[in-house]
Amino acid sequence: MSEKQRIAACIEYCGVNYCGWQLQTDADSVQARVESALARVADEPVRVIAAGRTDTGVHACGQVIHFDTTAQREPRAWLRGVNTHLPDDIRLLWAQPVDGEFHARFGARERAYRYVLLNRATGPAYLHGRAGWHHAPLRESRMQQAAHALLGRHDFSAFRAAGCQARSPLREVRELQVRRSGDWIWLDIRADGFLQHMVRNIAGTLIRIGESRAEPEWAAELLAARDRRRAAAAAPPDGLYFVRAEYDAAFGLPPPPPPCRFW
Repeated sequence: MSEKQRIAACIEYCGVNYCGWQLQTDADSVQARVESALARVADEPVRVIAAGRTDTGVHACGQVIHFDTTAQREPRAWLRGVNTHLPDDIRLLWAQPVDGEFHARFGARERAYRYVLLNRATGPAYLHGRAGWHHAPLRESRMQQAAHALLGRHDFSAFRAAGCQARSPLREVRELQVRRSGDWIWLDIRADGFLQHMVRNIAGTLIRIGESRAEPEWAAELLAARDRRRAAAAAPPDGLYFVRAEYDAAFGLPPPPPPCRFW
């Protein structure tokens, strides 16, 4: 029997039809679809580890995974073969052998998300399920002012889900930018890691501030209070995208994919 080798890969997916990334016994998940397609190409069971466990309805354009297999396949064979067995809303972008020390989840130095928000009186049609929407006018300058308070290493208990199982609420946010182009607002956030629902909870709070229902200083007050019950409701999952994960350059992974055109 051949020795196992570790393969790293990158996938993109639209989360509309799935319960999220992680395997579920009673619902369709992205992980289940990816593992099934990989198993057909490898001709053996395959278990996948991902950089981030996205929730129901959340999308990804640069989700990094790894798996171990005894199957000997060229990178092109993994790419074409797996995509043949995947539904149209999930695609493998690249696959390559990596050192056995590589770990998609624990080896990620940082992760990045983008929240895409349509800010107009009527919701999206052709991007329904693929973009967030807020009907009331938002002032992105107020949102950006509030975002500054969240930069750095903090206890983000006020922005974690009640059922979050992370051992520590401490995270370091390295970038948090709010930009607008016409009716579109983009929230970009990079951190060493994220708590469950952390990005959507931050987005919900910034939206309330942008609508002038709270002052920009409210973000810092919530952070200091460490009480999720005092913060705004989470923004819908529709607009959230897992953009990329960063790893040591020694692993030689391809660069993250460019952003979608509608961004």
